[in-house]
Amino acid sequence: MSKKVLHFLILLSAALIVVIIAFLSIYGSRVATNPAGTVGNTAGNLYNQGLFCEDTSKVYFSNAYDGGTLYSMNPDETDFKKITSGAVKNINVAGNHLYYNQSNASGGSGLGFVLNVSGIYRSTLKGNSQSCLFQGLSSNLIVLNNTVYYLNHDDPDGPSLYKMDLNGNENQKLSSTIIIPASGFDGYLYYHGTEKDHYLYRLDSSNDSTQVLWKQNVWNPIKQGDYIYYMDISSNYRLCRYHLTEDTIQVLSNDRIDMFNVYGSYVYFQKSSSSEPALKRIRIDGTGEEVIADGIYENISITSNYVYFNKYKESTPVYKTPTNGPVKVSEFVGAEEAALENN
Repeated sequence: MSKKVLHFLILLSAALIVVIIAFLSIYGSRVATNPAGTVGNTAGNLYNQGLFCEDTSKVYFSNAYDGGTLYSMNPDETDFKKITSGAVKNINVAGNHLYYNQSNASGGSGLGFVLNVSGIYRSTLKGNSQSCLFQGLSSNLIVLNNTVYYLNHDDPDGPSLYKMDLNGNENQKLSSTIIIPASGFDGYLYYHGTEKDHYLYRLDSSNDSTQVLWKQNVWNPIKQGDYIYYMDISSNYRLCRYHLTEDTIQVLSNDRIDMFNVYGSYVYFQKSSSSEPALKRIRIDGTGEEVIADGIYENISITSNYVYFNKYKESTPVYKTPTNGPVKVSEFVGAEEAALENN
């Protein structure tokens, strides 16, 4: 073999290596598309800061006993694992990946550490291959099909609705108003207006078109089945539900409420009262109202096994009660023990 031929083959091999590396860097980090109807977390959980999120086999949660870092566990609270070293909120699960807002990493090395910790991140379900999709101050993210919707707090117009794809590309502004991306269902985003009215709106994720569904003042709408559950602004923030096809309203509780969450057959809500505040639950048909705990609580997060919550402005202890069956309040001791083992 002549030197010229050998030199040509070496150059060709080097060029092929460069092409392969470039291809892997561009396409190797891309994630597979999600099936139609994918929603990263329940609306009720996302309205309550998205501290808990469940898929078919695991619960992912922000561990208040470990600075809000991301952990996973089985729904029955076994097999705890620490995933990241940064504080997380707005946790979403879509396909084989987690999406979340992360901030305040606790140190310069270790599990899941990244240099710039303020932004939207994606990782595998085990916390590997963590990458920043958006660097900056953001909140209220949701994954709908293959799109990430979120509020960008760095926008010159103030908190504004943005979207990007699963790889952080095609990032674009959709609205200069505060639209809370939390209630996703079948490729649509349901939300209340904040600029001119508080009507019920719907955004179609296939083309980002919006429409008014109902000209009534609602807050934190949650779609479940044919109903929209909401806080009735016009009547002291009482708990109601609206039937989309029958155009009927049902009052579930006349209590003024601060927050709520819907899961299965129950609505869990915080009664707002200066004399008798309480965390309560009621069946979705408005029957069987009962008190879970007296006092003021927040962050009502629901999984298939438990409802988690904490006292107002006290991140710990975290309390829980079974999602279904009799009320039985206890502390989330498994999370505290897991935090002690990891620190």
